[in-house]
Amino acid sequence: MAVLNIRNLPAEVHARLRVRAARGGRSMEAEARAILAAVCMEGDSLRPASALQDWVGELYGPKEPRKVVDALIAERRREAAKE
Repeated sequence: MAVLNIRNLPAEVHARLRVRAARGGRSMEAEARAILAAVCMEGDSLRPASALQDWVGELYGPKEPRKVVDALIAERRREAAKE
């Protein structure tokens, strides 16, 4: 079995994990292991990329944001120029 250490875990995430583990009657380690296993194993059932647009449409409806990717790229370029 492999070992994984997680550094810089936000306090809020740590607290929620502790509560979630307690509710499930598990240790925090067992809860984190179950969460990671569930998320990583669902990769076999990923939807095609074309379904992403449908999902965004469901989330935003007629108020769907425009040019978000362009704005994110521009922001990243500005940040990179400062580095």
